[in-house]
Amino acid sequence: MLTCIIKYEIDPTKHDQFRQYARNWGQAIPRCGADLIGYFAPHEGSSTLAYGIYNIPSLAAYEEYRARLAEDPLGRENYAFAQSGKFLLREERTFLKLASTPHGAAT
Repeated sequence: MLTCIIKYEIDPTKHDQFRQYARNWGQAIPRCGADLIGYFAPHEGSSTLAYGIYNIPSLAAYEEYRARLAEDPLGRENYAFAQSGKFLLREERTFLKLASTPHGAAT
């Protein structure tokens, strides 16, 4: 299992647009095959950093998921919304693998 963490730099004056973008992905991402953990908007501290986090079985599954997302009506609409709204200034994806298992005390 891989965890994709998307780090966004967003326009600090457009938090409402980012929140709408996040809500849209909250519907489209699970429908297209990824296990969405969530989208996180600025609250305290930095007013420009936001994150999207989801799990995907493999990089091959990620490619299939991205193709489905590109064909999804809400996915296409959300891509266009981000382009027209210009609230995303930068986007960076990192794929991580959980290294801390098993969790808890050793037996």
